[in-house]
Amino acid sequence: MFQYILYRLGLFIALSLPLKYAYGFSKFVSTLQFLCSEKDRNCVRNNLRAVFPDESDDKIDFYAKQVFINFGKYLVDFFRYSKIDRKFLKEKLKIEGLDYLDDCLKQNKGVIIISAHLGNWELGGAVVGMLDYNIVGVVLPHKDWRVNAFFNTQRESKHLEVCPLGRAAHCCLDSLKQNKIIALVADRDFTNHGIAIDFLNKRSILPKGPAAFHLKTLAPIVPCFCVRCEDDTFKLIVEPPLKCELTGDKEKDIEVITKSYAAVVEKYIKAYPGQWYMFRKYWID
Repeated sequence: MFQYILYRLGLFIALSLPLKYAYGFSKFVSTLQFLCSEKDRNCVRNNLRAVFPDESDDKIDFYAKQVFINFGKYLVDFFRYSKIDRKFLKEKLKIEGLDYLDDCLKQNKGVIIISAHLGNWELGGAVVGMLDYNIVGVVLPHKDWRVNAFFNTQRESKHLEVCPLGRAAHCCLDSLKQNKIIALVADRDFTNHGIAIDFLNKRSILPKGPAAFHLKTLAPIVPCFCVRCEDDTFKLIVEPPLKCELTGDKEKDIEVITKSYAAVVEKYIKAYPGQWYMFRKYWID
């Protein structure tokens, strides 16, 4: 209940203030969180240290603080969904590589978009929905049904169809058969059935879902990331579909595909370390 009240309060503040001041308020609160929450701060620092083992402590601290600040802005953007329209897309968003998505859809097998907890993945899904693509986002349900309903209402307001993680297998396969786009966040496994691979210099568990759906349907896997620019505009980057040499051995092929999209996610995390929102211990060891 307390978390729900905080989100409703955040919604009220984000919609009541001009965007510039809403960002300013979120920066103040996020900086306080960075200074006061030793546990979260250390988790972020340790994760970033693994990614950048040779960086100075000052640089790691800078990246870590940016993670908190940018996550606060991410929440402001999510709360302000009712203000995001075609004018916003024209003024605040640059899109690269959308043709890759169109070309893949012509195969009539659906498309598997993979992204990460980076930049503003929620906005990325919303933008694709607002551009009149049929997109289904697989989401982790919140424990509080009020919070869950709040988040899903925001998503659905931008034409993003919501699929809870517990029903993902059936939902995703059915959506791909209808030539829809399914959107998966691929840098963290929530199913306890992931695959262990080397990722960002250490051993990690990544989800098998994207690889398994590709093997089942032959739907192309397209990496897609929505990142924040320095002036608080956004860039939606659609990468070329992954090309993997498959062996016919299901387990080996799942590993090959997973390593392929993991390499793309790695590239973006290293390019935008202050926008990778990982607030808990990440690696196996």
